[in-house]
Amino acid sequence: MEKINRPIRVLVAKVGLDGHDRGAKVIATALRDAGMEVIYTGLRQTPEMVVNAALQEDVDAIGISILSGAHNTVFPKVIQLMKEKKMDDVLLTGGGIIPEEDMEHLHSLGVGKLFAPGTATGDIAGYITSWVKEHRSF
Repeated sequence: MEKINRPIRVLVAKVGLDGHDRGAKVIATALRDAGMEVIYTGLRQTPEMVVNAALQEDVDAIGISILSGAHNTVFPKVIQLMKEKKMDDVLLTGGGIIPEEDMEHLHSLGVGKLFAPGTATGDIAGYITSWVKEHRSF
C-alpha cells in the first residue's frame, strides 16, 4: 500500500433528530488519536448539510452515527446526494443500532462497512485507512 502524505480527513455527523452523540464523539476522538483530521458537524444535521460540509472540507470519508432507527432513510439519501455530486471516491461509513440485514441492504447501495456498538475503535480507524489508501489518489 502506498503511503499517504497527508492526514486522512473524516467528517463525523449525526443526522436527523437523534440527540445521542456520545458515540460519535468517542469515534471522532479515536480517529483524531489515530492521526486523522476530524470534522464533527454536531447534532441534527440533514443529509444535504452533511454532503455539503463534506464537499467544502474535501474529506476522504463520511461517518454517520445513527441510533434512531432511521438508517434505511438516512444512508440511502446521503449516498444518493454523494453520487449526484460525483463523490465516488469518498467513503460513506457509520455505525449505531443497525440490524445485520439492513447493513447488507445498505452495503448493496454503496454504503461502506457499518459498525455496531462495542466495535474496537482501532478496527474502525483501520478500515477507513485501508479504504482511503485503496480508493483515493494522493
